[in-house]
Amino acid sequence: MEKHEEKLRKSERLCSRKLIDILFGAGGSHAMTAFPLKAVYRLVESNSVSSASEGDVDESKVQVLVSVPKKHFKRAVKRNRVKRQVREAYRKHKSFVMLRVNEYADKQLLIAFIWLSDELADSVTVEQRVSNLLQRIGERI
Repeated sequence: MEKHEEKLRKSERLCSRKLIDILFGAGGSHAMTAFPLKAVYRLVESNSVSSASEGDVDESKVQVLVSVPKKHFKRAVKRNRVKRQVREAYRKHKSFVMLRVNEYADKQLLIAFIWLSDELADSVTVEQRVSNLLQRIGERI
């Protein structure tokens, strides 16, 4: 069913240290902000990614990282709440970038969402910001 398509699988999460270094490394990454979120993204070659991901067979075309710095929320409960909100909003709106990335045969998109505010936000606001960022990323890649 369509519900299965909307899942956020393990392969869609950006966990590899090498891939994170590629994303935040020197040059090539782009960033945009929709307060309280910042998105850093980079379109990379799939063959460089597969060698960096230590043999994972089920690699996704788009991988996402959600970061909520301790500087903004000291308590893990609040950081985890924000991460859940961002992941859920991404899960609902990931089709914006999935369709664009699937046009490239040998490319993969890495995205990091970074929380910038010291305040919690309601889920509707977070969803609007994530949707806005994903649409803008989809237009630029």
